Amino acid sequence: MSFQAYLDTIKEKTGKGPSDFIALARAKGFLEPGTKATQIVDWLKDEYDLGRGHAMAIVAILKDSQTPRGSVDERIEKLFSGSKAGWRETYEGLLNRLSSLGEIGTGPTDTYVSLLRGKKKFAILQPGAAHLDIGIKRKDEPITERFAEAGSWNSMVTHRVRVTDAREIDAEVMDWLKKAFEAAK
Repeated sequence: MSFQAYLDTIKEKTGKGPSDFIALARAKGFLEPGTKATQIVDWLKDEYDLGRGHAMAIVAILKDSQTPRGSVDERIEKLFSGSKAGWRETYEGLLNRLSSLGEIGTGPTDTYVSLLRGKKKFAILQPGAAHLDIGIKRKDEPITERFAEAGSWNSMVTHRVRVTDAREIDAEVMDWLKKAFEAAK
């Protein structure tokens, strides 16, 4: 089960998402230094009937919420560093091309950058050493050889395109991104 699948199941079972559990844990004092994971697991079992695996997903969320984050620019710089640095120019060029659609927001994580229309994610970019994966959110589009199912790679998008050369981000890919942007209203 993927991490996101754990979170989806928790949401279905409890009606609460990560931000809800962060607020609840803060109110109970579980974000204080010295809090043990077993205390949080016991709380989640008692109050929400969550098993150990699901509770540990919440523990990870709580721990991550306490980790200081760099600025957006610092996080993007870190993401496109080392063996992935070669994709920085492609990333910048793609953002420039997409800007004709309207304002594109970015939400970098430790492994990928979300592309946003307002607060809605419509695509993600995940650099690797030899490729750039583009995840696109197009719920009603069929899977094709080129636009593969995102599946467990990232459940926040529906399709994945892997490119090994910036020239592969052609009119077809741009059209998919445009339609995903337009759908993210």
